[in-house]
Amino acid sequence: MATAIGNRTQGKGSLGKGFAKRISTHLAAALVVFCLAQIFIVAKMGGSLVLHLGIIVAIGGYGIAARGLERRWQMLEQGGLSHHGLALRFRRDMLQLWGASIVGALLWIPVAIIFRFFFG
Repeated sequence: MATAIGNRTQGKGSLGKGFAKRISTHLAAALVVFCLAQIFIVAKMGGSLVLHLGIIVAIGGYGIAARGLERRWQMLEQGGLSHHGLALRFRRDMLQLWGASIVGALLWIPVAIIFRFFFG
């Protein structure tokens, strides 16, 4: 039994998935959270067309950054690092990814307040 569990946990990532596949899954989920939070915040702040166009630009920038992170993880997996080294980098990148997704969406609050102050 211990051998079966040990073999399963020594594979790439958890549940047999590689870290690149797991990062792609987290990127997709973080993008959905990022988009929904932005739309909700701008709508609640009485967003104008300019702010909604800003959301489109922000989502495009997020997509470019996400693709770069995916490529980085594809290269890291092929680089021959130990599982422990990859796991440590993965946890760090997950913290940064989710932090950036949530904080990035919340940055629309001061932008909407300033926009409303200047343009009514």
